[in-house]
Amino acid sequence: MDQVFANFLSAPDSLSGDAAALNPHGLNSSDSDLLDAYSRAVTAAVDRVSPSVVNVEVHQAAGKSRSGEPRERRGGGSGFVFTPDGLILTNSHVVHDATRIEVALSDGRRAPARTIGDDPATDLAVIQVDASGVQAVQLGDSKQLRPGQMAIAIGNPYGFQSTVTAGVISALGRSLRSYSGRLIEDVIQTDASLNPGNSGGPLVNSRGEVIGVNTATILPAQGLCFAIGINTAKFVASRLLRDGRIRRSWIGVSAQTVPIHRRVVRFYNLSDESGVVVLGVEESSPARKAGIREGDVIVALDDKSVAGVDDLHRLLTDAQVGTRCRVTVIRHTERLELTIVPAEAQ
Repeated sequence: MDQVFANFLSAPDSLSGDAAALNPHGLNSSDSDLLDAYSRAVTAAVDRVSPSVVNVEVHQAAGKSRSGEPRERRGGGSGFVFTPDGLILTNSHVVHDATRIEVALSDGRRAPARTIGDDPATDLAVIQVDASGVQAVQLGDSKQLRPGQMAIAIGNPYGFQSTVTAGVISALGRSLRSYSGRLIEDVIQTDASLNPGNSGGPLVNSRGEVIGVNTATILPAQGLCFAIGINTAKFVASRLLRDGRIRRSWIGVSAQTVPIHRRVVRFYNLSDESGVVVLGVEESSPARKAGIREGDVIVALDDKSVAGVDDLHRLLTDAQVGTRCRVTVIRHTERLELTIVPAEAQ
């Protein structure tokens, strides 16, 4: 079909009048070759990755019927095999709280799967399918991406298996709020169309390498779709395989982002004009033991600026669990340095 289209564009003599009307820009043979090259790049990438893309069908408990029978709610999304032994990357919101998971492979086989680990904070999950002879994708490097590069999304929107859309990488380094409320960092923005059911499917470059995990689209906007960078997915997957979850630290406060008076900012030479005001402190929490009070404004953790709640979440990683840290707070107009030992979040 592509060749017929190319021949049509490059034959102005035989179609001079109609071709001029249909092709006012006068595409020459090199233009049609370029279109063929683009088409070949997309088809080659799809041929390489499609055998690894799966449809994830999820059953979740939905209470009981009037007769007392248990009811199930059904949903699903996409995923892709990333190891030869059947490990699959998908979105957390696709498989979270699943009572039963079934995977439809590209060759038509259906097989049960189990959850290995689930991280709502990054909207990523690893499941494993009980099937032999599965083909794994090649993972790329999301740090090497540039805006304008080709991006190909493969998934199962609305149950239509192995649907392909193509576009470009629109922007890098975006932040997207996950279903747990935390920010997912270094998200890829693309205009490759995504629809319900695409969640968890691969975003692929022209070499057929997976560069992201498709996760969200903003409705009713057009061309605003997002994927979690594959480097983030590699890190999360490795931790889920090792521990079954992602360890994060916890200090036991409820808080919100607030502006700080400019006089206080200038007097203490603060890096930002906002901080995190403590609205509540849990009993027996690390924050309570450290002497943090309601009304304190947290402005730094281990000398790293805290301009808002998202900054605090970003700094409270597994490295801080059980480690003595310095937390800087503004109490009324006084600057205090307190010692806190974050615990592991449950």
